[in-house]
Amino acid sequence: METKTILVAMSGGVDSSVAAALLVRQGHRVIGVTMKTFCYQEAEAELAGSTRSCCGLDGIMDARAVADRLGIPHYVFDVEREFTRDVIDDFVQEYAAGRTPNPCVRCNGNTKFRDLLRRGKMLGCDAIATGHYARIGADDAGRPVLLRGMDANKDQSYFLWALPSEMLPQLMFPLGELTKPQVRQMARELGLETAEKPESMEICFVPDGDYPRFLSKRLGTDHAALAPGALVTTTGEVVGQHDGYARYTVGQRRGLGGGRSLPLYVVGTRPDRGEVVVGTMDELHRPDASIAELNWLAAPPAAGDAVQAQIRHRAPAVGATVAEVGDGSITLRFDKPQRAVSPGQSAVIFRGDVVLGGGRIAS
Repeated sequence: METKTILVAMSGGVDSSVAAALLVRQGHRVIGVTMKTFCYQEAEAELAGSTRSCCGLDGIMDARAVADRLGIPHYVFDVEREFTRDVIDDFVQEYAAGRTPNPCVRCNGNTKFRDLLRRGKMLGCDAIATGHYARIGADDAGRPVLLRGMDANKDQSYFLWALPSEMLPQLMFPLGELTKPQVRQMARELGLETAEKPESMEICFVPDGDYPRFLSKRLGTDHAALAPGALVTTTGEVVGQHDGYARYTVGQRRGLGGGRSLPLYVVGTRPDRGEVVVGTMDELHRPDASIAELNWLAAPPAAGDAVQAQIRHRAPAVGATVAEVGDGSITLRFDKPQRAVSPGQSAVIFRGDVVLGGGRIAS
């Protein structure tokens, strides 16, 4: 294998630690970096004592300890301004507009990988690596393509559809062929400080999971997105009151009250009216979805093509047909109606294991 100089993003978690260790074992010259994405002082109270998060000062220290054990240099890149602009501001604006954003996708596509590539070039690196469970392969013409990770339970290709396609030749995902238990065992065998570190499950800049509180700090408690309004059915009947449409996501059942013959679920919001729309399980299912803000990593599908689509991180990819191709958008018709198609969330389009690309669900 050709020896390369590789910049490895190290969050302070077990996955990125093992990714760096594997590349060192393969004989590459490895440089570890951790990205400072937000103001830790603001989040200090939420992060204090938390062992779940790979963000914050503890994450930096854990990454540095692993780098020291591996004998590689470690740097901290401050991308707080870019992260605030591209991720946090977008997160707040999407909720204020009644949509449900995916900040990890936004970070990967707009901030993290672009900055890694730029700084990697400055440091003379040949490639960029992360601890994502995904793979880089090649199509029939030998062009690089993004593939699902081999571990279906851990595959993270869903979060990578927004990467610039021109970056694919320079990306490496050392964990793509491994399972999470294998990665844990490798970390133990190597004596890495992060071997038993728990998964980071929450949004990094909302480590306590209380995103309405975060929104109220950014928007103000009197913002329309957090103000009470009518809870209405799909036919327009008022059945109750909500405490701010930004607190509700499509598919949610909790907080809607009871005493009805059929359970109700959030099926949408109407920010212009300050309404949260509820309906039955049948009304929660949708036969199609319009996808905008598209980014293609391989040749885009044409109208009539059969593909697989994944509309949530924890949802399986399902069969769909490209019903329509518009100017900057496509419409997917699912083989079977899908539950809780949520505007703002990512829809990722696959052909087999190949990530063709994706976009944001518009409607």
